Amino acid sequence: MTPVPLRRSAAPLDAAAARPLDGGPSFGLRNRAFRAAWGLAWLLLARWTPPPLHGWRRLVLRAFGARIAPGARIYGSVRIWYPPHLSVGRNAVIGPGVTCYSQAPITVHDRAVVSQGAHLCTGSHDVADPHFQLVTEPIVIGARAWIAAEAFVGPGVTIGDGAVLGARGVAFRDLAPWTVYAGNPARPLRARVLRDADGQRCSE
Repeated sequence: MTPVPLRRSAAPLDAAAARPLDGGPSFGLRNRAFRAAWGLAWLLLARWTPPPLHGWRRLVLRAFGARIAPGARIYGSVRIWYPPHLSVGRNAVIGPGVTCYSQAPITVHDRAVVSQGAHLCTGSHDVADPHFQLVTEPIVIGARAWIAAEAFVGPGVTIGDGAVLGARGVAFRDLAPWTVYAGNPARPLRARVLRDADGQRCSE
């Protein structure tokens, strides 16, 4: 799956000129108007829908520019900041109450699972800048990775294929493939080894 490019209209404004600390906007008018329309559409068309209606929610997301593959399951209580920056692979899951703070692109590859209450955050601020400039970096969740309940993935992080970030874990650095992590900051615990019904190691 090709990562979604950053849209020019979604780039943060220069904080020195926009002065967000004094009440100015962090994003342009076009971006803010789009997000207002999107928020209203999701509220009216999708947020209230029961879990089985994944196909309908895929249609709504695609209509607003998200790249959603067949079989992807995205729940109605998910909060998506800017759908054109979201790409979700086949049979991937974004669970109830997940926040996709997609100020920069978020790519969730095939069969990855993002569990309830997790937060994928692509935005932060330059703490050395007196104007508190907003900075954004993309997030990539690898195929068959699992972001467990209420975990946090920060800007610029790549979660390797098959990696696990345990419940309420915090990742500010890339996680290696097929490794289980937990804690704040996330630390490796052990390798993740898949096994079949007979307890034998199987291929990834």
